[in-house]
Amino acid sequence: QVQLVESGGGLVQPGGSLRLSCAASGFSFRLYVMSWYRQAPGKERESVADISPGGGSRNYADSVKGRFTISRDNVKNTVYLQMNSLKPEDTAIYYCSVRRNTINYWGQGTQVTVSS
Repeated sequence: QVQLVESGGGLVQPGGSLRLSCAASGFSFRLYVMSWYRQAPGKERESVADISPGGGSRNYADSVKGRFTISRDNVKNTVYLQMNSLKPEDTAIYYCSVRRNTINYWGQGTQVTVSS
């Protein structure tokens, strides 16, 4: 079965950096678009970034462009989110996701808190 396991979250000061990882299993990782989403308290889940199967195409939410970078390793079946210049408004639970056979699969999420 599809499994997505995020890691790398934590508490960081404004301006700091974090690198999130999502280890995938149970499907042919290299064939699918992978995505990162986030959900802040009291807000709807929103798309942050996605990456094509081969990694050649990437899309970002306007709020993170120039600060976040999505990447993937199709040998390790892992997708990453490098987050730089973090702001308090980036505080949220971050989820990786894959859409497979019309079903969206989600990991359990990893908490990112940006605070001084």
